[in-house]
Amino acid sequence: MQFRYLVTGGAGFIGSAVVRKIIAATEHSVCVLDKLTYAGNLDSLAEVIAHPRLTFRRGDICDGPAVAALLAEIQPDCILHLAAESHVDRSIDGPADFIQTNVVGTFTLLDAARAYWNELKGTAREKFRFIHISTDEVYGTLGPDGAFSEETAYAPNSPYSASKAGSDHLVRAWHHTFGLPTIITNCSNNYGPCQFPEKLIPLTILNALEGKPLPVYGRGENVRDWLFVEDHAEALLSVAERGLPGQNYNIGGRSERRNIDVVHAICDIMDEIAPNGGKRRDLITFVTDRPGHDLRYAIDCGKVERELGWRAREDFESGLRKTVAWYLANTAWWTAIRSGTYGGERLGLCA
Repeated sequence: MQFRYLVTGGAGFIGSAVVRKIIAATEHSVCVLDKLTYAGNLDSLAEVIAHPRLTFRRGDICDGPAVAALLAEIQPDCILHLAAESHVDRSIDGPADFIQTNVVGTFTLLDAARAYWNELKGTAREKFRFIHISTDEVYGTLGPDGAFSEETAYAPNSPYSASKAGSDHLVRAWHHTFGLPTIITNCSNNYGPCQFPEKLIPLTILNALEGKPLPVYGRGENVRDWLFVEDHAEALLSVAERGLPGQNYNIGGRSERRNIDVVHAICDIMDEIAPNGGKRRDLITFVTDRPGHDLRYAIDCGKVERELGWRAREDFESGLRKTVAWYLANTAWWTAIRSGTYGGERLGLCA
């Protein structure tokens, strides 16, 4: 069965991985809708942007009439909703953008999707899906044991996670109240090619390459489950093709690591494949912790593995090595960012 996808935020980190996967591994067509904010980058789509099954529209999910017109034009079978403000530190500095994009934008998209779906008939109506991509951060924080399941109660602790929790609740409500065939996915920390270098792994790689300090919040004891972005893209296509409306699916990599261990691993890989005469671990600098920093996240992804047959292909070591190699081989991609949009400065200090 062929799909016509609409991918919101398709020039972002996860969105571009999904779009590249659709073009490379399927016969589906895809339209990318992206506002091209600081983290949206058409260079991340360079290898597929000219493909005849891909179209691009620059636009804002908060613009209801424009979204409605686009749906009428492209007639998607499936909306993969990835457009979002996503960086916790930025949400501490400026929560308003997160409420606007993540909550108001999701409402606007849902409203347009509902109107569009109500006009569909027969097979097209049965085939349609609205898939909302969210985060494990909506569940709050864990102690040393246990993992988040699809039944875990929401307890968001940052402006970012609160905005994503709000959008999740809207998606659920549009299914239960209006019957819109929605699915929610909650993923763990993604990493891999084309990630904006404000996040821990790319920031550490680039600072290590340039011999700059490697900032680690607190003592680096915070634990995250790490998911290679290309594995996540495969999972989302599995959800689109086989997931059931009204369901939630947690997507994780089964790769829990302390932040300090992640940084150590990057240092060791860098010393091996890009030696500079010193030890990158000597560059580690412990800095004031993020306000309200959740201690630990862990995902129980058994449901998506059992019901949809998906499982992460990359373990953390193989995925991290591929990620480091990508940044070393794609200096033009990140040099433009480091020299203009973002130079690696600290965010989220509640100043």
